[in-house]
Amino acid sequence: MRKRCKERFMIITDRIAGSSLRAHGAVVQYTENAAARPGKHESATRTLIAAKLAALKGYEFAGDYDPARRYTGPLYFVPNDTLIGFELAQKANIRDHHDLFGGVVPYPFAATKTITHPLVSRDAFAPEGWSHEFARNVQGVVLFGFSAFTPADLRRAATRVLERGRARVKPARGIGGRGQTVISSIAEMDAHLDTIDPAELALYGAVIEQNFDQIETYSVGQTYVADLLATYYGRQLLTKDNQGANVYGGSDLIFVRGDYDDLLSLELPPKARLAIKSARTYEAAASRAFAGWLASRRNYDVARVVGDDGRRSCGVLEQSWRIGGASAAEIAALEAFRADPSLRSMRAACIELYGEQPAPPDAVVHFQGVDDRVGPITKYSQVKAYDNSRQGDRDRG
Repeated sequence: MRKRCKERFMIITDRIAGSSLRAHGAVVQYTENAAARPGKHESATRTLIAAKLAALKGYEFAGDYDPARRYTGPLYFVPNDTLIGFELAQKANIRDHHDLFGGVVPYPFAATKTITHPLVSRDAFAPEGWSHEFARNVQGVVLFGFSAFTPADLRRAATRVLERGRARVKPARGIGGRGQTVISSIAEMDAHLDTIDPAELALYGAVIEQNFDQIETYSVGQTYVADLLATYYGRQLLTKDNQGANVYGGSDLIFVRGDYDDLLSLELPPKARLAIKSARTYEAAASRAFAGWLASRRNYDVARVVGDDGRRSCGVLEQSWRIGGASAAEIAALEAFRADPSLRSMRAACIELYGEQPAPPDAVVHFQGVDDRVGPITKYSQVKAYDNSRQGDRDRG
């Protein structure tokens, strides 16, 4: 089975690459930090997405970027992470969204979830480039919490959050809910502080938020490739990994051709409209606060939560200005819009299944096998039927 899946993957990527051999540019993968290379399933998904991006742009797929190679024509980069600082972008001639799938930010923390919350006080340590203005501008569209860059400030923030109940500590660069810790007391916070690398904390920070057991997470975002702009919202799915922990299991998304206003023209339930409004406010604040901010791929996790007191609230958890978990569904949507110019809206999903589980017959399999980090996993994307007239009723539950 694994051999057949590998052969199928190679046929797909070869066919995509071969269709653009006469192209006037090249799509290249770029790994900024060689020490943080992805696992097998992430690498396979990223390669397939990069090959599909080449086809969408009419470029050649040229594999990993080689700075010693002389490329003919413009390059389109698919980085493994948000690019930090503008020196690389300038060297690579990355000027706007036509030059990469992902984003560029000026400071390390700006690529992480730590920009979401304010510091615990005005005298708390703030890294270079920190924007108090951004925290003020998003205060109404995020959950209660703080960001911190020193153990002392993280402990002070924990004291404030614990006044409302349990708290959730999130590493700045954690993905898919991994590495998060729920604490109930300062003693538990002190024990957790012993596990945190001070150098990592000083560079990227950490987040501590009020913990919620009842949480529904939306994905809201945009993807801009060549002349195609797709905007979407939908739900994130949870699944059990091979150790039995609750982790990200994919996204089921509704796409429109066009901008946020085109998305809002659909028949959407109030909670979806609130999630979209929150994401737009967050994005606008980021573009004002961080000079030179650039992103062709934008994804925002927006949580709808119920507190221990029964109160409901909604807030942006974090941003993703890089290739991410929902990117396979985004590419499927762009391919559908390219294939049918009359198509205005559609539905696509990307799914992650742990253990030995097969993908549906009509799915595009990105990886099926044993990953070196997470064990057996199947990843696929799938275009689904979509009826806008029934969407409002379907989402009101």
